[in-house]
Order: sequence, then structure tokens, then C-alpha cells
Amino acid sequence: MKYKIKKTVLVFLTAVMLFGCSKPDDYKKYLDGGDILYSGKLDSVKINPGNNRVQLTGLLKADPKINRIKILWNDQKDSIEYSVNMNTDSRKFSQIFNVEEGVRSFLVYTFDAEGNRSIAVNAVGRVYGPRYAASLTNRVIGSATQANGETAIDWLTIDPSAGPFATEIRYNSTTGLKTVRVPIASERTVLNDLAGTASTISTRTLYLPTKSSIDTFYTEFVQVGVLKDVTAQYMLNTRIPFTASVKGDRWGIPTGWTTNDAVRNFRQAAGVFYGGVDAWFGGPQLAMEAGWSADNMVTITDGKIYQSPVLPAGLYTFEMDIPDCTAGGDFYTVAADGDGIPNTGNIASSLAYAKTNAPGTHKITFTLSTEKKVSLGFVGNVPNKGAGDGTFWRISQVRLKYLPKTN
Repeated sequence: MKYKIKKTVLVFLTAVMLFGCSKPDDYKKYLDGGDILYSGKLDSVKINPGNNRVQLTGLLKADPKINRIKILWNDQKDSIEYSVNMNTDSRKFSQIFNVEEGVRSFLVYTFDAEGNRSIAVNAVGRVYGPRYAASLTNRVIGSATQANGETAIDWLTIDPSAGPFATEIRYNSTTGLKTVRVPIASERTVLNDLAGTASTISTRTLYLPTKSSIDTFYTEFVQVGVLKDVTAQYMLNTRIPFTASVKGDRWGIPTGWTTNDAVRNFRQAAGVFYGGVDAWFGGPQLAMEAGWSADNMVTITDGKIYQSPVLPAGLYTFEMDIPDCTAGGDFYTVAADGDGIPNTGNIASSLAYAKTNAPGTHKITFTLSTEKKVSLGFVGNVPNKGAGDGTFWRISQVRLKYLPKTN
């Protein structure tokens, strides 16, 4: 009995030593049916996604017997094979093949000439396609304005999670149709060669779903109108230093602008009143002001400063820069039909208006279906609060921008 126990222990230890010094699959050699031979498997397998296709890469082991590679997916219902010549081919394996969109699991085998295959290598990757492409959005332009030979495009931010990396702009340049690409991080793009007759540009956004993607996805081109700065064409005396037809030491009456009696509230001399242009505080600039005096610069009620150009059909933006004003005042920027602007109590009858009673750049927009006269300007109520106090606003520049009407 003691001898049998020793013999059993010896057999067990011998088996442990044999299997301990062997590869994990070597035990299969000792199964019934004789030896099982394996070709060298593909190492370092990676899946790089594309548009209804993938790139599979890996490293071939230095096994001269390998002569083909087989890749299976879709529960092994789909497959593709590639011939390999270990004498001439690179050990770096790389192939691109078509696969339907979705998350896919791949099995990769190598084979030798006798049909012996390697141990399976599993790799998982995502394939992109129409569903992903349909979810992509074009980067939005906040504004595109042409002035002084330059077209400034201001971009809105875009969600980076889907992989946008650039935007292409296609436009008619001074030398013909042109396409430029700008990084997605750009906040402003300036074109120096947009044709003077061009009223639109087209843009599309480029996406890489992952950094290793082998294909770029594109949104459809979207056409965007380019506003033309037509201030000089339709308006006069539009920025610092504003000129005055008559002026005193500080106040004057602006050239090219219509002002009503309410605006001209500064008594320059007996029976002589100025207002509308203020030469102080970095001026001369357009202004209305009342107060700081008990006997001069009386309250302004529905004071008006405006111009009345004849404008062609199209979309317009009227902008103004306010460097300083009494916060919360009753001041409006207005665009109105015809020759004149309404009182504040009837402001809703305007083509467009906005309460512009805070420092900064403000704008209103309006559309004309036909050519017509339009009055552009300002109306406000500016109270005199007595000696030592008052109300005011100032305008340092105005701009008129135009997008032609398209059929």
C-alpha cells in the first residue's frame, strides 16, 4: 500500500512538471487523435473605425508557415480572408474592409498551408455610418459681414462630443470658386477675397468620430447670407467725430441728421438752442442730455434724432455703439416707414425697435419687400432732475448692414 501511494504521488508530480513548463494550449497534444498544431496568432490587433468599414491592424508572428488570415464577425456569419506571404510581406498586417454600422466583435485566425489555424484573437470596434452621419450638425454662423474689402465670419460654439474638427467655407472669390478650411476652435474667420458681387457663402462641418477614424464625415453645405456694410452708401455723419452744422463750446446740431425741438434743449444764447451733438467725454458724438441745471437743458420728451434714406428690398441690420448712458433710461433705437420716427408711446408701430438703455453694441433688424424710404434713428425721454443731477445717453457710431433680397 505504501508503495502504491508513492507511485501515485510520483505520477502526479511528473504531470504537474510537464504541464507547468508548457504553453496553456499544449495539453491538447495529449488528447485522443494525436498532436494538434497551431499557426502563430496575430498580435496587437486594433480596430480603427470608418464609414461602413473598418481598418484591422496587427503584428504577424515570425511563423513561416502562415499563408492566410481569416476575419469573422456578425456571429461568424460574415467573413473575409487575405493571403499572406511571410517571405515577402511585412509583418505589420493592415486591411480595410466593409462592415455595417454598429458595435462589432471580430474573430481573427491565421492558417498555414495544411489548414492548421491559430488560437482565435477577439477584437471589438464600432463602425460608423448613416445613423451617425444623420446626427451631425453644421456649425452655426453668428454673423457674416463684408466691410472695407474684408468679410468677417463670427462662429457660434459647437458641441465637441461628436467629433467636429474643422469647417469648410465655399465662396465666390475674386479669382473664382474657392474652398478654405478653418479649425473648429476658430471664433472668427476673415476672408479678404470675397467677390464684391457675392451675397452668400456656403459652409459644412467636418467630423472624426474618434481620433483613429479612417474616414471623415461631412454635413451638407448650408448657404448663409453675407451682410454688406452699406453705412457710407445710405447714411451721413455716422461716427466720432460727428460733425455739427452749428455748434457752441460743447453742444451742436448734427450734420445730416434730423433733430426735433425737444433734442435742442441747450440754450446757447437768448432764443438760440443746440443739441444732438456733445463734444465732451470723448466726443463729438450723438447725444441727448437733460439736467445738471435748474434753468437750462430742460427735460426732453420724445426727443428724436434720425435719417431717412431710401433703401432697396432686403434684410437690414441697424447697429449702434453706446459708450455711456443713464442705466435704465427710456431710450429707443428705431426703424420706421417713411419720413420720421414715432413717439415712445407709439413705438410698436415701427418696423423694428429696441430699448437701448445700457452701454454696449445694440442692433435691430428689419426686412423690406420693396424699395422704400425708411427712417433710422433714436427717440427718448430724458428728464431734468434738477441742479446736480440729470439723464443722458451718447452714441459713438452707427452702422447699416444689408443682405439683398433673393428670389
